[in-house]
Amino acid sequence: MADAQAITTPETAEDRGRRKIREGIVVSNKMEKTVVVDVTRRTQHPLYGKVVIRSKKFKAHDIIGCDEGDRVEIMECRPISRDKHWRVVRILEKVK
Repeated sequence: MADAQAITTPETAEDRGRRKIREGIVVSNKMEKTVVVDVTRRTQHPLYGKVVIRSKKFKAHDIIGCDEGDRVEIMECRPISRDKHWRVVRILEKVK
């Protein structure tokens, strides 16, 4: 029994699973180090088959300095505050 525990290796990032990555548009940067990102996705209605646009807003930790209208990539992370569980990874497109 003790030998089986010694053989196991510690968990790696692959064992825990991949972190979710989403792409969206910054709709607010009024808070300090926090931006609100609107993520839209297109899904098919389960019964009628019509393509429906769904959107959700996420609060993300921002140390890069995003502006409203920027297209950004956010990644899931540990809880930073009550509402913040995402962080801005990179800016894909700056607002003009």
